[in-house]
Amino acid sequence: MTKAWSSMQTDRKAYGIQGGFLPREIFKTEGESDLIRLSFLSMPMDKVETKWQLWKNYQYVLAFRFAIQEINKDPQLLPNLTLGFQLYNSVTSGQFTLRSTLHWLTGKHHLIPNYTCQTQGKTVAIIAGTTSVFSAEIGTMLELYKTPQITYGPFDPMLSERAKFPSIYQMATSDSSLACGMLSLLLHFGWIWVAIFVSNDLKGEQFLQDILAEMVKKGVCLAYALKLPDSKKRYENTKISFLADLHILSANVYILYGDVSSLYTMEFLSQYYLTLGKVWIMAAKWEIALLETEHMLHSFHGGFSFSHHKGEIPGLKHFVKTVDPSHYPEDFFLSQLWLHALHCLPRGSHCGTVGVCPPNASFEFFPGHIDMLTTSDSSYFIYSAVYAVAHALHKMLSEQIEKGSPGDAAQPRILPWQLAIHGSTWHVSRDLPLQALSPRVSRATGSPPPPPPPPPAGEDVSFHETRHRMKHYDIHNIVNFPAGFRLLIKIGEFSSENAHDQGLVLNEEMIEWPAAFKETPQSLCSQRCGPGFRKMTHEERPVCCYTCVICSERDISNHTDAEQCTPCADHEYPNLERNHCLPKLVTFLGFKEFLGMALACMALCFSVLTAAILWVFVRHRDTPIVKANNRTLSYVLLITLLLCFLCSLLFIGRPNTATCLLQQIAFGLVFTVAVSTVLAKTMTVILAFKALKPGRIMRQLLVIGASNFIIPICSFIQLALCGIWLGSSPPFIDTDVHSEPGHIILVCNKGSVTAFYCVLGYLGSLALVSFTVAFLARNLPDTFNEAKFLTFSMLVFCSVWVTFLPVYHSTKGKVIVAVEIFSILASSAGLLGCIFFPKCYIILIKPDKVSLKAFKNQISSRRT
Repeated sequence: MTKAWSSMQTDRKAYGIQGGFLPREIFKTEGESDLIRLSFLSMPMDKVETKWQLWKNYQYVLAFRFAIQEINKDPQLLPNLTLGFQLYNSVTSGQFTLRSTLHWLTGKHHLIPNYTCQTQGKTVAIIAGTTSVFSAEIGTMLELYKTPQITYGPFDPMLSERAKFPSIYQMATSDSSLACGMLSLLLHFGWIWVAIFVSNDLKGEQFLQDILAEMVKKGVCLAYALKLPDSKKRYENTKISFLADLHILSANVYILYGDVSSLYTMEFLSQYYLTLGKVWIMAAKWEIALLETEHMLHSFHGGFSFSHHKGEIPGLKHFVKTVDPSHYPEDFFLSQLWLHALHCLPRGSHCGTVGVCPPNASFEFFPGHIDMLTTSDSSYFIYSAVYAVAHALHKMLSEQIEKGSPGDAAQPRILPWQLAIHGSTWHVSRDLPLQALSPRVSRATGSPPPPPPPPPAGEDVSFHETRHRMKHYDIHNIVNFPAGFRLLIKIGEFSSENAHDQGLVLNEEMIEWPAAFKETPQSLCSQRCGPGFRKMTHEERPVCCYTCVICSERDISNHTDAEQCTPCADHEYPNLERNHCLPKLVTFLGFKEFLGMALACMALCFSVLTAAILWVFVRHRDTPIVKANNRTLSYVLLITLLLCFLCSLLFIGRPNTATCLLQQIAFGLVFTVAVSTVLAKTMTVILAFKALKPGRIMRQLLVIGASNFIIPICSFIQLALCGIWLGSSPPFIDTDVHSEPGHIILVCNKGSVTAFYCVLGYLGSLALVSFTVAFLARNLPDTFNEAKFLTFSMLVFCSVWVTFLPVYHSTKGKVIVAVEIFSILASSAGLLGCIFFPKCYIILIKPDKVSLKAFKNQISSRRT
């Protein structure tokens, strides 16, 4: 590195930063006494011989070196200054942390507190921290010297506590929206039954609370939750029983969240029990650790990884392709990497019998498990951290020049705690470009220098704690290959700035599922309820564990896992599967259907029979039996019964306004005339026998035909009731949509139900009076006396209509119309049969009994 640095120090003063440490120092820069260093803690290299996947961590060094090189070439960011650096290898062991920190602080192998031998430049910042535990351990020591530490590892809220770690700054962004992103992925594929594994620390606990809160809102249930210990050693002497439960869990989706040690724990546990056939969802901060896992190589295949969205670093890939050991001969790790990966070294970078690499050899041709061209999250954060320090230096030096004289620019005094102050307060808004920094006075000329340019990646660079506002994630699919290679293929994005159901964008065609699934897997506690069913949850079980219940006869559900069934509209009805509504057929009691045709035939037959009886009575009008039973009233009753039979036809056929008005009115009036005629006939019999006794009143009533006035009086009362009915709330055409599934029945609505029952009640009262009068007259002399027949006919009439009321209220649809028609026919037939059939039998079958001679013989026999 000495040669590389000397070429950049011709007309610049050299400054440096330091980027990490631990026992083994890879290489460091040498330069002038005022060199400002940035120390960088690179990847672990202690297990190089056994874990070749760790060579991918060398990408951190390349990103760090590329950023330093860009800054030193930039004439505006740090003009007349050179940024130096030191690189140290990291040992992932907490027991060496304190010792290594003291080694770096003192500059000697002899640990002398509060003493340093570093004379060739002051280190102003350290870029380190693959884990939060490591950053916290070295941060405690560095805080004594107020040396700022910028971590490029996963974001940890513990490190953001300014009271504990005032000089630690995190480049990684917060995971505050990670739970929302993972939940959106679950909902996208319909995964509502998941298991969660988190690290046993505050970060894992916070993530568990966040995602459980979102799961409750969205109806996703927790099948299993486990807090992983921070070390696999706890399980070495412990029986692992829960792994068997993992295998039999009905959940096919596992969420994994925690630090790298948690993943190592899962890797250790998988040695005893592989968890195949599961979809793993995790954060991309385990990206490097994933490459180290052996037993879970196939377990994670087809899983998903969330990483914060990052832009490309222009020029980095070209830089990586052109780097080789000949450019940096002092970097022995780079030589080892080439030697072990390509089994050769570039010309001029070695001695001995090692083969010479072809001229086009580069990182581009390295094995697949050592991918240096794909920028990782940590590499991106390292690159941004270097620029954050450079901009803080720019601001700090500009302020020093403003406060002092231009001559002070030659020997600027920079202390680490000063950089911490400027770095913690300097922040660039995402809406404000870096060029908006206020102009400073040039150290050489005293004129305002040009503002520093933004970093080539186009992102804000700051180690301020407010960077956690970033809420944009890239989603990668984890794909394993038989040779042990693993790739992270970007298949989508999630942005929490949009609604959760719209912020997820996926390319499902690119997704590679675990080998156990040939299509998109399901993760359910219960089988989905298909269309036509709804979910019924149980109090003692999670909401995702439910029973499917078929919708009721009037409801449907047209989607899967319906919470409630939806009723069909009044003009529709559910199909047999109850997954959609069908239009109902309009129907009514018509003449063409069997029930309507049967009732119509009955009405016509009874009408013809009544007309025949009327013809018989008219033909034998001079016979004693016809004369004795009031010939006129008999004619009126027969005509009325004929109309009763015919009025039943008004109830059959398609309803219209005319038929709806005539149905109940005609029924009420003709039956009132019929019942009042029966009452008049009964009163005539009573008056005829009472007139034989002394007294003038009965005889006068019989002479003037008082019984004949009963019919118009009773009919007028019923006519008044019907008039009130028509005037207040007349019957109208209506539809019955509930009586028969699949049909809309056209019916005649009664209008005023009160008026209907008033008409029916008046008719019933008149029938009861007629029955009572006839019953009292039943014991009169029976020669041509029809009182007994009238009593029986009214008994039949009243029985029919008393039975009609409960049947009428218990039926619906077209049947209710049929019941009313049947009651009309039955009651009319009862009157016709009980009153006129005996007379017709005598007139037609026994004509000798209706002669005058037979009548006189019967009277003589009664007197004797």
